[in-house]
Amino acid sequence: MIKIKTRAQMELIRESALLVSKTLGILAKEVKPGVTTLFLDKLAEEFIRDNGGIPGFLGLYDFPNTLCMSPNAQVVHGVPDKKPLEDGDIISIDCGVLMNGFYGDHAYTFEVGEVKPEIKKLLQITKESLYEGIRAFKIGNRVGDVGYAIQSYVEEHDYGVVRELVGHGLGKKMHEDPQMPNYGRRGRGKAFKNGMVVAIEPMINMGTHKIEQLNDGWTILTLDRLPSAHFEHDIALINGKPELLSTFQYIYDSLGMTSNEEDEFRNNLNGN
Repeated sequence: MIKIKTRAQMELIRESALLVSKTLGILAKEVKPGVTTLFLDKLAEEFIRDNGGIPGFLGLYDFPNTLCMSPNAQVVHGVPDKKPLEDGDIISIDCGVLMNGFYGDHAYTFEVGEVKPEIKKLLQITKESLYEGIRAFKIGNRVGDVGYAIQSYVEEHDYGVVRELVGHGLGKKMHEDPQMPNYGRRGRGKAFKNGMVVAIEPMINMGTHKIEQLNDGWTILTLDRLPSAHFEHDIALINGKPELLSTFQYIYDSLGMTSNEEDEFRNNLNGN
């Protein structure tokens, strides 16, 4: 059952989402060759707790860490370890926070050192597909419209859209209804209503959409071992339009980047 949120509840989700955003911003400075994912994981846990939050993933479904760290051909749910990152790697960092009774959950795929142009393109198209999906999260549309927007955008570039893993509703639980696939047909699925809060998260593979799971019970890999990218935002539906509750701006500030990509999804929550 879809749980509709009040404005006050949306603000609490925003607070949790922004602590995730700030955590990813802190990590952005540290993602470089020679650094281990376990070091980044411990840094994130300390930052979240120091700022009044609880790591949302740690212990959830018995996951052993604060962050899901998924480099290169790992799609999602990678477990942090002591292996150093290498120049040319990419790594999806997925982070969750529980604060004031509500969850925040979003992700960003980082470049490690100098990355090949074809991998940069994969990251660019995947992130752009996220915003295509967010634009389709509006009154008058359904779940399938978001999936269609993402799928049609990335398949124009011959990338694979993972089927088995999806976005989701967000609130007092990390995973609520509705499920938000990154593929779909227009006009299908549950209708969107004001007050819904969802996490939209394209998981896009350079090659086949097919995946497999490692024996650790967590790590998801592309079947052909080509790279995969993953970006995620938390979004509320207000006055018929999508409103971002999370932001990549802290990442961009850390990396010295500028972007106006989020501007069209701001200022609904406060009635502006």
